[in-house]
Amino acid sequence: MFDWLEDLLEGLGELLAEAFEGIGEAIAEVIWDTMLRWLYNTIFGALADFFEEINSLTVDMFELGWIQAAIHLFQMFGWALFVTGMVVAIFDVAIEYQHGRANIQNTALNILKGFFAVSLFTTVPVELYRFCVSLQNTFAHDLIDAFITTQASRDYMTLVKETFEYVFTSMLGFQGLLTLIYLISFGYCIVKLFFQNIKRGGILLVQIAVGSLYMFSVPRGYTDGFNNWIKQVIALCLTAFMQTTLMYLGLLTMTDSLVLGLGIMFAANEVPRIADRFGFDSVGPNRISISSAVHTTYTAVNIAKAVGKAGK
Repeated sequence: MFDWLEDLLEGLGELLAEAFEGIGEAIAEVIWDTMLRWLYNTIFGALADFFEEINSLTVDMFELGWIQAAIHLFQMFGWALFVTGMVVAIFDVAIEYQHGRANIQNTALNILKGFFAVSLFTTVPVELYRFCVSLQNTFAHDLIDAFITTQASRDYMTLVKETFEYVFTSMLGFQGLLTLIYLISFGYCIVKLFFQNIKRGGILLVQIAVGSLYMFSVPRGYTDGFNNWIKQVIALCLTAFMQTTLMYLGLLTMTDSLVLGLGIMFAANEVPRIADRFGFDSVGPNRISISSAVHTTYTAVNIAKAVGKAGK
């Protein structure tokens, strides 16, 4: 008589069991999703902060008092060369005016270029490097978000299972030897990147010192060397951004392919050599040296003639 009631209760029980089972699976999936997102954010965020800290060592170096004193010395030396070059440029105009070839507008423009150059050559490189470091850190955290979004579409249980299987199988046999090679290669890339970032501060300081030497030629209209110096500073800042970014991309790629990830990390160590080509002179350093020497000799001869005429 009450069979229909028993069937109804059994049906309701099955529906409730399926509903609670679905809710349990959904809760478990949300928990795994949250936990793995936190794990990715923690690990890769710590790596991003570590790389930023390495690059920040160069920026912090320029906050030291004795480093600022050295930069101030280079700046004063640059101003002295600028004043000397400006006086020579005025003498050049005076001599050319006697022959009817004077161009006062170009001379004034060259002196103005030299003034801006000598005012900024000690500050712009440091600020540009600081901007590149900050941009790299922001970009690294954006890469984390993009990486997590990509990984979120995968089956997390399968991902965890594959990870544990890889860890346990890597401890034995030929796979363990490959893992050891991967670890050595990974350590080599990290150590090389670390030392390259540490010495980059000294390289930037040398670039500032070399930049002061061009302050003599800029007001006289010879800007080829100074333009190459600007390219070298830009290449150095690009290296700071690109090298760390490639290293980070390699780390993210290693979660899917160790070989490709290591390839990108090895490419990161080649960034300084490739970026330095941007600062090379396209017309050849010998040509510039010869033309500068000829012009200097011509100027000295004209000045000697002018002094001789004034003495007579």
